[in-house]
Amino acid sequence: MHRSHRVAGALVGSAVGDALGAPFEFGPPGAFSARFPAPARGSKTEMCGGGSLNWEPGEFTDDTQMALLVASSLVDQGGLDLADVFDRFSAWAAAGPPDIGNQTRAVLCSGLSWSSAAAEHFAASGHAAGNGSLMRTTPAAIWFSRFGTEATTDAARRISALTHGDPSAGEGCAIFHELLRVALDGGDPLAAIPSALSLVAEEHRQRWATVLAEDWTPEQATESNGAAWPTLGSAVWALRNGRDIAEVLRLVIDLGGDTDTVACVAGGLAGAVFGMGGIPSRWASVVHGRVPGHGDKVWRLADLQQLAAALDSGVQQSYDPGVIPRIGPAEVLPGIWAANLDGARYSEKDFAVISLCRLGEPFEHELQRMAYIADNEHNSDLDVVLADVLDDMEALRAEGRRLLVHCHGGASRTGLLLRAWLMRTEGMTAEEATAHVAERWPNLGLWNASFTAALQRLGQSSG
Repeated sequence: MHRSHRVAGALVGSAVGDALGAPFEFGPPGAFSARFPAPARGSKTEMCGGGSLNWEPGEFTDDTQMALLVASSLVDQGGLDLADVFDRFSAWAAAGPPDIGNQTRAVLCSGLSWSSAAAEHFAASGHAAGNGSLMRTTPAAIWFSRFGTEATTDAARRISALTHGDPSAGEGCAIFHELLRVALDGGDPLAAIPSALSLVAEEHRQRWATVLAEDWTPEQATESNGAAWPTLGSAVWALRNGRDIAEVLRLVIDLGGDTDTVACVAGGLAGAVFGMGGIPSRWASVVHGRVPGHGDKVWRLADLQQLAAALDSGVQQSYDPGVIPRIGPAEVLPGIWAANLDGARYSEKDFAVISLCRLGEPFEHELQRMAYIADNEHNSDLDVVLADVLDDMEALRAEGRRLLVHCHGGASRTGLLLRAWLMRTEGMTAEEATAHVAERWPNLGLWNASFTAALQRLGQSSG
């Protein structure tokens, strides 16, 4: 898998976990699976919103808000400027986010300087090992992963100490940074746990070793999962036991308690392991939120993907595709239309749109799923993405929705999905599906050999 897929997966995965867990925060164990015993792929999904603070479906919380402040500071300053990060935190706290943690609020609203506020709070209270620094550290873990173990673990501790004076919280962030570094490089973060633990200060090592042990389960936690130790321990436990991102997040949200934060941490790790394509498009497509005290910008999927690229390369990429001549929509298969980018963008709003290319902004349609596929040979997760999209299409068609499939040019990726749909629903071979679509959609493009191979694999698995 290309590193960029892992980087985007980590940042988007953390935000998705946050938003998915938010409605269940402080609820009982098992509430997520009780409400969603099976995947909800139709127009109403597990991104249900609600909860104690009445979140919008897909809206992220303070976890991702603070993470975006860390990320923006790193990109804007070209590296770590602790005073700048603290100033951004303080402006955010002053704007009154409804879900700011008590410990974080006490530090950021103390009026003390960035270099002393957290330490003085810890000295006075003795309580500063909450998970509030762990929840926001994925962007810094991405940024510093390029510079090696020593640089990334040092940065983890220093950023944590801005709000969390207990060194144990910083050690947890250091472990997370190292595990994410390994995952982004394509390694196994679970296999890296012993070496990561060796980096922890000796007086804190055993406590972290306990919650990261192979036989540890969340039932053995000695604190609530609002503390740093069971948060990271639960995230790693879920990564060990989940087969994919959806299962990892289901496992941690079903623990109850601080569900948004534990899912945020687990989503960052799982996203790096399984990649951007492993995140269900029905979740990634709707994740969004604002950062109080920092303007009215609404952060969405494309913004998170751009920011992920900037964190890993220092270069802010733009995915704004501009304006192109419209092609379609045209009904190619019963209930399924095809188009290119602007043919879809300006189509009737009652379409459920399936977008297969990057977009500058989402469309105005009420229902849109965005599942990015590159028109090249580098889609290592193509089979997973294809299966996810086809499952969503089946659920939406069962609701009677008109589907509109598009990519940028309406040719290669659009044709891939139309052909795969026929193979899935009509039992056609790849060759039969190609001939069928070619008769009805003259824009079909057949130049991508990896797409042809994916259809052959689809035919073998269904056969």
